[in-house]
Amino acid sequence: MTIDRRGLLAGVGGLSLAGAARAEVPLELTGRFQQGGHAIGRTTPRAMIYVDGEALTQASAAGWFFVGFDRDAAASAEIVARDGRAETRRRLELARGTFPTTRVDGLPPATVAPEDPAVLERIQREVAIKAEGFASRVEGDDFRDGFHWPLETVRVTSAWGSQRILNGTPTRPHYGIDLGAAAGTAIRAPAAGTVTLAERDLHFEGGLTLIDHGQGLISACLHQSRLEVAKGDRVRRGEIIGRVGSSGRATGPHLCWRLKWRDRNLDPSLMVRP
Repeated sequence: MTIDRRGLLAGVGGLSLAGAARAEVPLELTGRFQQGGHAIGRTTPRAMIYVDGEALTQASAAGWFFVGFDRDAAASAEIVARDGRAETRRRLELARGTFPTTRVDGLPPATVAPEDPAVLERIQREVAIKAEGFASRVEGDDFRDGFHWPLETVRVTSAWGSQRILNGTPTRPHYGIDLGAAAGTAIRAPAAGTVTLAERDLHFEGGLTLIDHGQGLISACLHQSRLEVAKGDRVRRGEIIGRVGSSGRATGPHLCWRLKWRDRNLDPSLMVRP
């Protein structure tokens, strides 16, 4: 078993079959094994998938499944595929990430530390709306067909996972990757999926679209000036879903692209094929 420069597990057809001779359940894994990364696996259809002892997902009808590793994930993770009494285990060593510190000044104070009771009430309502969208668990495996950048021209203005200092105040890490672009630039679905939320004016995110690419792997596109899809829509990879803007907590037009799997924050750039 070898790992190439991109962190992909090498094997037959790009999938590792290491240990298959002894496996009671087939288990093939590929991906980016690092903090903020992921594993895409294939096993028996509908097998249960455990991560570090916790049942987190179920393989699709074709046997595909997804596992994400948070920004602050431990140094290793054990993945178990279980079908009835049979199971196979794999332990993955996860590389550590490097996360810079970035400063953003000039933000309206109400978007950094809001105090107005009406604004705080609005934020709480929006938290519930977003939680419902992120709770989606669409059956399927659209993630297996790969991801493309959501903008045709890629210009990264803020790296994923960086420690943010907003108006001089340290805040939680930035769980998105910021892509600079002119207002009105077309935003395209990075992969096929189902729209689970489409809100035009949230306090922090502005125009926000969530897309479930299968099994709760959800892309978030923030700060849009215009949305081209609605909740429940089925989108294809490359389909226009909105337009770049500067709505919400933003100092200028850009797209913040985020990726989340079951409360784990992932680096979306690691999903894009080289």
